[in-house]
Amino acid sequence: MSDLSAIRTGAAATEDDPPRLVRLRAGDWNAGQTGLISAATILVLLFAWWLVTSLHLVAPLFLPTPQEVLAQLYAVFEDGYANATLWQHLSASLIRIFSAAAFALLIGVPLGLAMGVSRWAKGIFDPPIEFYWPLPPLSYLPLMIIWFGIGETSKILLLALAMFAPICLSAQAGVRSVPVERVNAALSLGATKWQLFRHIVLPSALPEILTGTRIALGVGWGTLVAAELIAATRGIGYMILSASQFLATDVVFVGILVIAAWAFAFSYALRLIERVLVPWKGKM
Repeated sequence: MSDLSAIRTGAAATEDDPPRLVRLRAGDWNAGQTGLISAATILVLLFAWWLVTSLHLVAPLFLPTPQEVLAQLYAVFEDGYANATLWQHLSASLIRIFSAAAFALLIGVPLGLAMGVSRWAKGIFDPPIEFYWPLPPLSYLPLMIIWFGIGETSKILLLALAMFAPICLSAQAGVRSVPVERVNAALSLGATKWQLFRHIVLPSALPEILTGTRIALGVGWGTLVAAELIAATRGIGYMILSASQFLATDVVFVGILVIAAWAFAFSYALRLIERVLVPWKGKM
């Protein structure tokens, strides 16, 4: 009898207890920031670079020392390279990438949202996008040059096409990921289609759009350098190509470092924008 009473008492206590949630504490191995880990990784890579060049494991023609690259960076900044200063090369590349990004965002985001909410828009625009976006941008660069010449138009259009697909598809995926419970709750409260799109669909799709924009900028930088290798007189890609023709490996490293620094700056800026526009991301 006593055992039965004890079992009943324990069952009642279990039913009355609130559900317990598992939370990561500050001391857990997977919690906290990763800045120190990333900084340590960079230091290890730089030390490995310095060690390999100091021990002369690789000829300086193929792998210059970090000191030589820094000295060449200062020389290019002061005197320029290939008939232009470093800022003139960089500004030419930035104008192309910003122009293409603006074009891709203005067209890609509305079209991706439309493809997410309308089966007609998805049925019309999905086949051409799915056809061209897996293609390497350099495969249709000759077509851009034939149609629009070797000026800035062909380069910007090439970059815009390369960046358009990730932005458009991410916007479409963002709309598709909106929880149906949230939509039904808004409809049950009497929301109109415009209110549903403005207050539910667009905020829910915004994290996916920002992620797609970060991916598109990475694709754009890679395509920009390839485009400037073929038809350009200024730009970071053109500077790298000119340096490679004269076996100036240290200048090639300077161009790579400049590209990496600006790509990191773009990614960091987008992360800051993401924190401001979608502070709820990862917390729901």
